[in-house]
Amino acid sequence: MFAVFYEEKLITGLMFLSLLLSMITRIMIGILYQNMIRETENMSTTNNKALKQCKLKFANCYQLNNGVANIPIFADKFLNKLKVGPFTYQTLYHLSGQMMLLSVFFAGFGICKCIIAGYSVGTILPFYIVSFLGLYAYFAVSSIADIKGRRRILKTNLVDYLENHMVNRLAQKDPFLEEDVAGKKPAAKEGRQRNAIELMPVHGGARERIKAVPAEAKEEDEESGVFTLAEEKELEELLKEFLTS
Repeated sequence: MFAVFYEEKLITGLMFLSLLLSMITRIMIGILYQNMIRETENMSTTNNKALKQCKLKFANCYQLNNGVANIPIFADKFLNKLKVGPFTYQTLYHLSGQMMLLSVFFAGFGICKCIIAGYSVGTILPFYIVSFLGLYAYFAVSSIADIKGRRRILKTNLVDYLENHMVNRLAQKDPFLEEDVAGKKPAAKEGRQRNAIELMPVHGGARERIKAVPAEAKEEDEESGVFTLAEEKELEELLKEFLTS
């Protein structure tokens, strides 16, 4: 019954090769997506190069633009650029479908050639069987791989990590990028001002002596912009008392 395959070796070989490549490609894409989904569950310690590049690119965009306006779009762009060699995942996904159609084309070409050669229906029946079984196997593998569903899960995990974890970490790392909604200064700036309030303590005796200085001796000469002789002596006495106390 399957003797026709031996008579049409080239067409048979191309038919089976296209069928196998289409299913292998679907399985491979599904495995790659599944591995990335597993890695996104612990993105902080991931070893996946693509996910590391995603985090690095997101951090750069956040710092350059003071935030990322639309994180789901960022995740979509990242997923669209995933590659295996020179081909993106989307390209491989479509090539898989084209390879399945090519397998059906070779089966139909073999059937037409056998009909022209005068073969009976029973002789060319194996081409029909392989064609229908190949389609069934292809759609079964596609449903198991569930590439669209896994891509959707991967996008959800990425958006969740970037929005709920990485944004907060970047904001804490650089507090000046946070928007001051309450009208208060950021904590880092307040800390700097508090550190600059008092550089040197003033002892009690010196503080009392400063209060006792007449107001006339504390004012600068508005015209000359220099201290008078009495003011200089008073300041010298204050400094000596301060240093010896």
